[in-house]
Amino acid sequence: MPYGSIEDLPPPISEHLPLHAQEIYRAAFNNAWNEYADRGARREEIAHRVAWAAVKRRYRKEGNMWSPL
Repeated sequence: MPYGSIEDLPPPISEHLPLHAQEIYRAAFNNAWNEYADRGARREEIAHRVAWAAVKRRYRKEGNMWSPL
């Protein structure tokens, strides 16, 4: 299920990531959701993994905070 806006993101993401990182997550998730349509039941899992990988290319976690690289 693609996310229509960042307000639709799950609480663990929206409560912990900075706004820009949330935008990255949403865009990467939605793109992966479309890209991996043929993966069946694993589609959502793959999309979340792709989204986290995209965030981690631009941000790093320091303690409980996410900071830009």
